[in-house]
Amino acid sequence: MTDIPLAQVHQDEFALKTSKNNTYIEIGAAYPVKYSNTYKLEVMEGWKGISLEINQDREQQWLDHPERKNKIYFENALTFDYLSALKENRLDTHIGYLSCDIEPAENTFAALKAVIEQGITFDCITFEHDRYQSEVNYDPIATEYLKSKGYKVAVKDVYRWRKRPCYFETWYVHESIDFKETTFDAWRENNL
Repeated sequence: MTDIPLAQVHQDEFALKTSKNNTYIEIGAAYPVKYSNTYKLEVMEGWKGISLEINQDREQQWLDHPERKNKIYFENALTFDYLSALKENRLDTHIGYLSCDIEPAENTFAALKAVIEQGITFDCITFEHDRYQSEVNYDPIATEYLKSKGYKVAVKDVYRWRKRPCYFETWYVHESIDFKETTFDAWRENNL
């Protein structure tokens, strides 16, 4: 499995094991393969979805990967019309997986609110709060917001290792999904 591109900390595996919807919205797509939260979902598993990336300089990298057939928009995630994009791509307003990861954390939170306030719902969400480096801790802010919208924490203390654990994400599921809150270490032990 080492030759299959993986998301940075297995966000794609979380989506695969949590959602049966097989659709996604990826906010902050960055690169088409390396560290992509949706490459495996789209290319290996046949999921449908849309991606957003504000950096237009990366467009050629996406064009160089014709296996990425789902639409990518090189637009601002904070002002993007998600509903029109879903309609254009024949996707419903209930989506399996939301990957939310732009910079800085305050923009990631603003993008999260922008997509949810347009009435789009999700089975699961991975939200990058960058707690280890942000002046404002958006982890509890996002959690409070998402709880008010019908979501619950699924996996807390998601980290990557940089000389020490750097806690940078929390993963959520819709409250209708049977999922008991756990830590990232416990989730990895049981799912990978």
